[in-house]
Amino acid sequence: MNKPDQSRRETLKMLGFGSSAGMLGLFGGISNAEAREQQGTPQYAKGMAPVKIKSVKAIATAPQGSNLIVVKVETTEPGLYGLGCATFTQRAVAVVTAINAYLNDFCVGKDVDNIEDIWNGAYVSSYWRNGPVLNNALSGLDQALWDIKGKRAGMPVYQLLGGKVRFAIPCYTHANGNTPEAVAEDVKKFMERGFRHIRIQQGGYGAVGATADKPDFKAAGFGGETDNYMNVPLYLKSVPKMFEVVRKACGDEVELLHDIHERVQPMEAINMIKKLEEYRPFFIEDPFSPENMEWFRQLRQSTTVPIAMGELFNNINEFKEPMVNRLFDFIRCHVSQIGGLSPAMKIARLGEFFNIRTAWHGPGDVSPVGHAAHAHVDLAVWNFGIQEAVQFSDKMQEVFSGCPTMNKGYMSVNEVPGLGVDINEKEAAKYPIGTRSNWQVRKMDGTLIRP
Repeated sequence: MNKPDQSRRETLKMLGFGSSAGMLGLFGGISNAEAREQQGTPQYAKGMAPVKIKSVKAIATAPQGSNLIVVKVETTEPGLYGLGCATFTQRAVAVVTAINAYLNDFCVGKDVDNIEDIWNGAYVSSYWRNGPVLNNALSGLDQALWDIKGKRAGMPVYQLLGGKVRFAIPCYTHANGNTPEAVAEDVKKFMERGFRHIRIQQGGYGAVGATADKPDFKAAGFGGETDNYMNVPLYLKSVPKMFEVVRKACGDEVELLHDIHERVQPMEAINMIKKLEEYRPFFIEDPFSPENMEWFRQLRQSTTVPIAMGELFNNINEFKEPMVNRLFDFIRCHVSQIGGLSPAMKIARLGEFFNIRTAWHGPGDVSPVGHAAHAHVDLAVWNFGIQEAVQFSDKMQEVFSGCPTMNKGYMSVNEVPGLGVDINEKEAAKYPIGTRSNWQVRKMDGTLIRP
């Protein structure tokens, strides 16, 4: 053996077989193409064969009482499907129709990997944009496609969004009571369970139910039998008192939140929020309805209390101007309403440039699939703020497996490819949805209160 041959062989031994193919071509033994053919193409370089959408359908269920709608996207790859949350609990039947009668026809035959193209196509396919029914249908489709993409990649969705920037997701929970003292006791119970962020409400939104007063409109036979009554002056006085009592009883370490739920006039909200400054709220949620966005500038000039807004935002373009102008501190949108995970990520990224943090709306009338979608975004974005906690009943977990879990105030996801939640359709069918909702709230004289 001559010296050049010996030198070449020893070099290849040092580099190992993976590099030897290229070195053989370099030293003239065989061509690079021949070497690749002998070695075989590595798995990461092969890519994945195209997979098409086979069907899109709605699954309706109500295991905890609230209507839940899930989109199931089935593919041409046997056993591969995705789930997304399309819950519009107040108009659930209309969303089911939008999914089954329109989205299925629009989607069949499309490549499941082209999420952005499918999203934009569905967004304009009805010509008139948005609307809660179509947006919820689109949200479910979008989340289901991300679920499929995660499964195809063999990764949890948060990995596709950039990976974790926190080990788990800090959450706030809800404390309640008909008196400030009762609220304080409820706060203490949650603090013992590890929660550091707690929303405090006295009765329902706007202190509905916290007083036994009988409104005049009931005596007059005006309005519906189940319509609720809100005593606006009493509510406006009760919130500062509630904060005072809870702060004194529970200390300064716990972060306190409150939701106005757009139920008072703008100037009433501004004056009340100013009185809360000394109690250092983590945020006050939804002080104004979407029809009153112009009042945010005056609110900003009047108080330093952090504000969360966006639960009732519907059009994805509604977020841009108030965020760019820093009119609030937390973006509070409903991910299953705004169009899904794709626009949620765009909103979150926009917020990072303007120091606006996320606080996705996560009530009980969002399916476990929707809560998982929130959580995957929460794990991946730097400008995360807080997430609404959720507890799933035994019935819910019989229908949905792999639900996000809570521990000491933190939410965690099921660490499997995709969003991590599956559905038992046979169990889901045991809990049919309904068509009634009870959101009517009135003043003493019967005037309806928004929202």
